[in-house]
Amino acid sequence: MIPLRDDIPARQFPAATLGIIVLNVLVFLHELKLGRHLNDLLLAYAIIPARYTYTDVAQQFTVVEQIIPFFASMFLHGGWLHLIGNMWTLWIFGDNVEDRLGRGKYLGLYLLSGFAASLLHIFTNAGSGLPTIGASGAIAGVMGAYFRFFPHAKVETIIPPFFFGPTYVLPAVLFLGFWFLLQFFSGTMSLGARGGFGGVAWWAHVGGFLFGLGVCLLAKRRHSVYESEDE
Repeated sequence: MIPLRDDIPARQFPAATLGIIVLNVLVFLHELKLGRHLNDLLLAYAIIPARYTYTDVAQQFTVVEQIIPFFASMFLHGGWLHLIGNMWTLWIFGDNVEDRLGRGKYLGLYLLSGFAASLLHIFTNAGSGLPTIGASGAIAGVMGAYFRFFPHAKVETIIPPFFFGPTYVLPAVLFLGFWFLLQFFSGTMSLGARGGFGGVAWWAHVGGFLFGLGVCLLAKRRHSVYESEDE
């Protein structure tokens, strides 16, 4: 399913969301200019599970060099479709989450969701030498937050391969719930695949979504406790 729009207008200009999108586009344009040197960039800044799970490999990097890919990788993309799909999804769901959390907390959620997504990807793909890039894990965290805060919103969507219609209007809880289950079951099927399972980092999506959802659930619960004490 491909989201087209939701029915909740942003209350303020989504400066943080737009800033993330612009930064991703600029980084991708830089990637395009690298040519044959792009592989060097990927080796340095992509998430490569074997780099963390094999002691003899991990010892070749400093702590800082090991941490940088967790954040740098979420601003790299493998092609125009990869970039546009991610940024479009962020634009649809990010503005409302930014409204709810505020720009600072929203940026923190985005970056930490991407970090959590990479951790779960490494854990479920231990030993893989395939570089993993993309903002989808961080964006999944934003989707998890949207699932928590706006479950009754409506999302207009199309279902491939029928890209020119018809469109369907679904409750956000149904759209995002189905999306999450698709990631989870696809990730489960990928476990144990010989030679790695390239193409889509399913478990990164699962990890990012659960992190974003969990943080927002916890934040709401703590807020409710404080309100009760004040009363």
